[in-house]
Amino acid sequence: MAEGGGERPEGEHERRRPQSVYGVGDEPDPRFSMANERTALAWMRTALALVAGGVALISVASLADMPRWAPLVGAASCLGGAALSVRAVRSWARVERALRMRQPLPAPRSLAMLATGVVVLATLTLVLGVIEASRP
Repeated sequence: MAEGGGERPEGEHERRRPQSVYGVGDEPDPRFSMANERTALAWMRTALALVAGGVALISVASLADMPRWAPLVGAASCLGGAALSVRAVRSWARVERALRMRQPLPAPRSLAMLATGVVVLATLTLVLGVIEASRP
């Protein structure tokens, strides 16, 4: 932004990346843009927690006497975290583009993806745990 507010100097918008987001439309209200960024960062923290939990499970499983399938659950958690981080960036870009184009905000999809992933991971852990417990 130009000093003291107002419009950007000529060509300044071309330096902002990604161009697929910043190269379209007009500058939105900064409050909305920053709220979108905070939301994306919250999704990134959730993704990082999934990856950290997966790494912890894999590490502990290699040190402790845990079932052989435990690292698979850890790996699934890591993959889920990676997928969620990609989803967070794509969602941020979609919303930012909509704000800049003064269009309705796109429907959120990440929450359903996360919920599905957690249910699948929990079910996998439960099934494998029951199988492990039923062994003589």
